[in-house]
Amino acid sequence: MLSGGSDGVIVLYDLENSSRQPYYTCKAVCSIGRNHPDVHKYSVETVQWYPHDTGMFTSSSFDKTLKVWDTNTLQTADVFTFEETVYSHHMSPVSTKHCLVAGSFGTKGPKVQLCDLKSGSCSHILQGHRQEILAVSWSPRHDYILATASADSRVKLWDVRRASGCLITLDQHNGKKSQAVESANTAHNGKVNGLCYTSDGLHLLTVGTDNRMRLWNSSNGENTLVNYGKVCNDSRKGLKFTVSCGCSSEFVFVPYGSTIAIYTVYSGELITMLKGHYKSVDCCVFQSNFQELYSGGRDSSILAWVPPSYEPVPDDDEPTTKSQLNRAFEDAWSSSDEEG
Repeated sequence: MLSGGSDGVIVLYDLENSSRQPYYTCKAVCSIGRNHPDVHKYSVETVQWYPHDTGMFTSSSFDKTLKVWDTNTLQTADVFTFEETVYSHHMSPVSTKHCLVAGSFGTKGPKVQLCDLKSGSCSHILQGHRQEILAVSWSPRHDYILATASADSRVKLWDVRRASGCLITLDQHNGKKSQAVESANTAHNGKVNGLCYTSDGLHLLTVGTDNRMRLWNSSNGENTLVNYGKVCNDSRKGLKFTVSCGCSSEFVFVPYGSTIAIYTVYSGELITMLKGHYKSVDCCVFQSNFQELYSGGRDSSILAWVPPSYEPVPDDDEPTTKSQLNRAFEDAWSSSDEEG
């Protein structure tokens, strides 16, 4: 696992639990420390493996650079330097047709810069937001569709092959004219500082400083109006949240102060709050192979979370405690034998 810190340091961890104990500490395999000649000068905001090969990874920082690293040598293979702070970046998890990295930028001229790893140059710019762009995410379903979230309360979907601007600007009111004019064509009533596609790419989740999370149909931009209640969000920069993959119900994991809230994606039900960090949680990521969640906080710790296979169910009629399979481990399919 890759992690980036506010001190500019990048650390690689071995996630395997060789001790086979329920509580264990992951070992750091190697790091790009303060003494490394190419270390980031300021906070690392995003790290990401190259989607098709772990021999390469990328990092971006408040030092106005996006760096491409060779994992084996821990040396930079390429460095993109910009005039503004890089709030976040993302590479498409599915694309085999392009090697574009989308980087989001800030206050002087809000824009998304597309950097081509094959040519080593910045290919083109997406403009349309009025304030800094805090989050970007490629669709896991379509090679050229990109979502952007901004402090201007707007979320835009782009086809990066088109020069004529964005495809859709998400509207929380779904185009109803009766709503206030100032909130027309806005996704939130505050800064939008996080977005995440569902694993199938059919829906898009957004979070904002209005303490709301919204679920959108990614093909037509419709607000599905799922109510998650208050989702506390006072982050001044991008908030990285995640969704499950491979579970019978899809869950969304959202940093919520010093805890992580787990909701069912399509019903909005709050399942539980994960407590373990001592300070605010900035990011979390789901690992589908292990069915594990990892969270990073301002307490300088990264925690790994595993759902228990079985959880106790109190029964009023019997003094003994039964167990039922945790919902995250339920099969999403049934065989014809079971049906018969």
